[in-house]
Amino acid sequence: MERNFIEVLLLTVLLGVSGCGGESSPTTTTSPSPAGAFTITVLRQNGSQSFSPNPAMAGGQMVVFRNVDTVTHRVRLNDLSIDTGDIAPGATSGAVQMPASGTNYHCSIHPDMIGAVTAASGEPAPPCEGIYCD
Repeated sequence: MERNFIEVLLLTVLLGVSGCGGESSPTTTTSPSPAGAFTITVLRQNGSQSFSPNPAMAGGQMVVFRNVDTVTHRVRLNDLSIDTGDIAPGATSGAVQMPASGTNYHCSIHPDMIGAVTAASGEPAPPCEGIYCD
């Protein structure tokens, strides 16, 4: 009985180690956020309620998006200058530098999910323009 337990444990460890190889997305990680990065959580709810905080007071800062939802999300700035890549459930994006002037963003998989970042000066986010705005 003990031998079976050890064999199962060894097999589990080996399978876990073998799953660590290969390619991975450079923009999505489950590791802790970089020190000092501002975290915005993603949970599809209702348009601008899908990101928290929203608006985020993070103009000019490094930001990560933490997906606390049960489905994949992908955050893009409305001007398409930043794309986090797919963020799996429970994962956190790589850090991205937000424009100091503030910005608007959306989930490219669920375009009704919208968010904003205020300017570093404390000014409100720029007006949302384009197809992703309410």
